[in-house]
Amino acid sequence: MKNAMTIDLEDWFCAYNLRIKMRDWDKQELRVVANTRRILDLLEKHNTRATFFVLGWIAERVPDLVREIEQRGHEIATHGYSHTVLTEMTPEAFDADLTRALDVTRACVQQDIIGFRAPSFTITHKTLWAIDILARHGIRYDSSVFPIGFHPDYGIADAALAIHPLGALTEVPMSVAEVFGRKIPCSGGGYFRVIPYPVTRFLMRRCNQQGRPVIFYVHPWETDPGQPRVKLSLSKSFRHYFNLDQTMHRLDQLLTDFEFTPIKQVLGL
Repeated sequence: MKNAMTIDLEDWFCAYNLRIKMRDWDKQELRVVANTRRILDLLEKHNTRATFFVLGWIAERVPDLVREIEQRGHEIATHGYSHTVLTEMTPEAFDADLTRALDVTRACVQQDIIGFRAPSFTITHKTLWAIDILARHGIRYDSSVFPIGFHPDYGIADAALAIHPLGALTEVPMSVAEVFGRKIPCSGGGYFRVIPYPVTRFLMRRCNQQGRPVIFYVHPWETDPGQPRVKLSLSKSFRHYFNLDQTMHRLDQLLTDFEFTPIKQVLGL
């Protein structure tokens, strides 16, 4: 079974956990280019293509990187412009943010942009109004719903685990494996760094055995143990910095153990 490899294209200072305001982003060290090229080279080593959910702010600063991603055969989708979580936006603000993101990203690439992922997976019961706005902008699929109920910032506990219609869009939910009636995330990010790799591999195989492709994600900053450090609470520091020095090795093993493709190929688009 072909799974979907996705990259949320943002820099270390964009991460929601760090709470660095966008007005201060230009003061930070930009590390996304080198980190992304490291991932691109690893994907090329494994002859794997991915979906890159591009943050509009990043596309505006490093358009050549977005062009390079497309030239190397990957799908370009959108991650919004400002990385503001939808739970803190009005529909009008989201519409403006999405418009700006699509304008700057479409200027970099030749392909149509048909996919969206909300910052911090914040398509929730409270923000389903975003689906109609996405459809009006030509988006055909969303990959933001996390079918879990324990996370304080995101999740729709009763969401379907498989790819399914959501309004006018197709929802490509983040992957969880069902084990003894419990839902365990196995879709990447912090879960990939915290959970031992053999457990992640078992959970992903479980998803495939249950007939579902795994929707996997990683951020370029998760490959970068040398990034600047921010003083955080113990839990947030653990979630952001744990095992950054292991991510590339684990990704290399993951790409050996599983087949991946862009989301639009999984959907047949």
